[in-house]
Amino acid sequence: MVVSRQVFIESAYSAVICAPVYSQRLGLSTQVDIGPEEGLKTECCIHCDELMSLPKASLTNYVGMLSGAKRQELNEALKVALDID
Repeated sequence: MVVSRQVFIESAYSAVICAPVYSQRLGLSTQVDIGPEEGLKTECCIHCDELMSLPKASLTNYVGMLSGAKRQELNEALKVALDID
């Protein structure tokens, strides 16, 4: 899941910040459940404790999109993961 700002995504930088998506769910406040409603094939989870920088060139397949409510859940999970008030 790309979590960088749109301005950064569209910039000349060659990489973006992403949170991995796994099928394993641990029920942590830093995880967001997603699935077919977001365009994925199965139920899975965004893990915000494992942020990583990935080259834009490696992100070739568009899979899905978060609703406004899921985006808010992601924002809250990122705040917890990064210890932001």
